Amino acid sequence: MKHLGSLIGMIILLMTCWGPSAFAQTESYVAIGDSLAAGQTPFQQIDVGYSDLIAMRLQAMDQLKFYTKELAFPGFTTANVLERIKTEEARDLLANATLVTVSAGANDLLSLVRLNPTAGTLTFSQLQADYALNIVRKNMEAILNELGELAPKAQVYVIGYYFAYPGVHLTQKEGTNAQLVKLNTILQQQAELAGAVYVNVYDSFGLNATNYLPNYADVHPNMEGYREMANAVLRAYSGSDALNIASSQLPQPNPLSFEEILKERASTQLKQQKVTSSQSVQNVRSIQGFHGYTAFMGKLEKR
Repeated sequence: MKHLGSLIGMIILLMTCWGPSAFAQTESYVAIGDSLAAGQTPFQQIDVGYSDLIAMRLQAMDQLKFYTKELAFPGFTTANVLERIKTEEARDLLANATLVTVSAGANDLLSLVRLNPTAGTLTFSQLQADYALNIVRKNMEAILNELGELAPKAQVYVIGYYFAYPGVHLTQKEGTNAQLVKLNTILQQQAELAGAVYVNVYDSFGLNATNYLPNYADVHPNMEGYREMANAVLRAYSGSDALNIASSQLPQPNPLSFEEILKERASTQLKQQKVTSSQSVQNVRSIQGFHGYTAFMGKLEKR
């Protein structure tokens, strides 16, 4: 069985490969949103995603003291994200955040798209899509307004979306892609109105990104795809390619199933009970915050 310890070890090793930076310290990074913020793989597991890569890069440059993705969860719509950031846990995390990334909106829209991977076709209702996009507009406005109050120290980055169906027939891409472009336009407009930064990842993927989306029946990218997303945020953050992550700097894949995550949580809780020194307690909390699995496991236990 793969363990969180091995993933932590790879992260620490990866961090030693980068030197100090002249950029200002971010201090506290909170990633919120859907499965992309959580790091879901193309095969329904959780591994290093774009938010983890951003955190690793910033911490490697001695720019980051705290990171969590506990406010991200697979399947979250904009309504779910809005509800999540209003919780007491979220308020505590966001109060001192200096960097926040938001991935929200795709589940509102793509849940309406019906993919037949065998036939290579996509179908959706235009009326339903228009309604969903209007909901995204309203909810994103509310989310960003809330973040303005809950995270007053933070620079907020709103992450756009890529075309998630590279394996379908070319003639089938046009309609769904048009809806995705509308979604990204809404996200960009709401980001700019709120004083946030919109991050374009659409151009990095294009319409035929099978190298980033290896499972035609799933919309989640592999680690190379997450690297592209992370680099897009890092470019917006630094104003250059100085912080870009190379393929050779990626950790080895170490995906965890939800069942494995539950077992890891039980093990971590047992260890916490045995910890007596305050320094040891802080170390355990740092590990939980860095990987952000607590939210996933808590939700799963209720199922």
